[in-house]
Amino acid sequence: MPIRMKPFLQALSPAPPPRLAPAGPPPIRMAANENPLGPSPRAVAAVQAALAEIHRYPDASGAALKHALAARVDLSPAHVMLGNGSDELIMLICHAMLGEGDEAVLAQGSFISYARRIQAQGAIAHQIPLRAMAHDLPAMAAAITPRTRLVFVCNPNNPTGTTVGAAELLAFIEQIPNDTLIVVDEAYIEFVTRPDFPDLLPLIRGGRDNLLLLRTFAKIHGLAGLRLGYAFGAPDLIAYLERARPVFNVNALAQIAGLAALDDTGHLERSLAHAARSRTVLTDSLRELGLTVIPGETNFVAVAVTDDQAIATALAQRGVLVTPLSGWGLPGWIRISFGTDEENYACIAALRAILANGDSD
Repeated sequence: MPIRMKPFLQALSPAPPPRLAPAGPPPIRMAANENPLGPSPRAVAAVQAALAEIHRYPDASGAALKHALAARVDLSPAHVMLGNGSDELIMLICHAMLGEGDEAVLAQGSFISYARRIQAQGAIAHQIPLRAMAHDLPAMAAAITPRTRLVFVCNPNNPTGTTVGAAELLAFIEQIPNDTLIVVDEAYIEFVTRPDFPDLLPLIRGGRDNLLLLRTFAKIHGLAGLRLGYAFGAPDLIAYLERARPVFNVNALAQIAGLAALDDTGHLERSLAHAARSRTVLTDSLRELGLTVIPGETNFVAVAVTDDQAIATALAQRGVLVTPLSGWGLPGWIRISFGTDEENYACIAALRAILANGDSD
């Protein structure tokens, strides 16, 4: 008799088999929204200084980093949770909040991990189509039922880069029942310039206990390889979610790097300036090719193409990796992360050649 597996987990697509990178020059990576300027130099120095101590277990509570994060936003360390990347936090939230048959509401065309983590718990993911490539919050509010336990809002949204403003999001939050957890994923908040972008921290300070904000060191700080995310929420909520996490979920080097990166304002400013320049270059150049572009408020752009899979494959054959979005519920769109100046121009040149030659057909 074969081993008994959970059918709802088995129904998810499996992880791809491990493959070694082919020989030859490495591809230009413009698929994962990484910081093309690299990690914070202060973080690198701090990690190098700590290498001789990696035979010690990390601080399971992450006290130093929690205190530093809390102090920056006028919260207490009890308001902070750390994760092995935001993706682990999403998994832990779903594990803690959802059971088989429960429901969660999210946007169709948002971060792909939400639906997978919901379905891995045997819960039902109600995916609401985007409106003008942004969250349709009224439709999401209307989808709430007595079985809804969790709502995800990605703001700015990955993979479209669009945002919802303060008035709209605050009105949405007020419509959600108190027994439903609202998770607002703010992984790209540092890149935002929209003047009416919502500041939800006052709600946390005011004691709202069904709101959780997710943030990360992977994007602006350039620490994607160390896996370090964090969340702000009410102390009772954080204490509950902490029960679900592994004891040593955030490694020692990640904690040390995070602390150092927080103080590296120079790296932050350089990264923001590069993102602004890249957004302009890519948006203008892609539109000159006759393509529809959503510039967004992140470190990537979403681009409409005839066949996202074919275009992504053709670009990969030219050594440029981008993300086709049909698997995210957005067929006919690709997401292009910002590269270095040289990489941005190489991507544009490759795409120009593909469109001119019809290589994506």
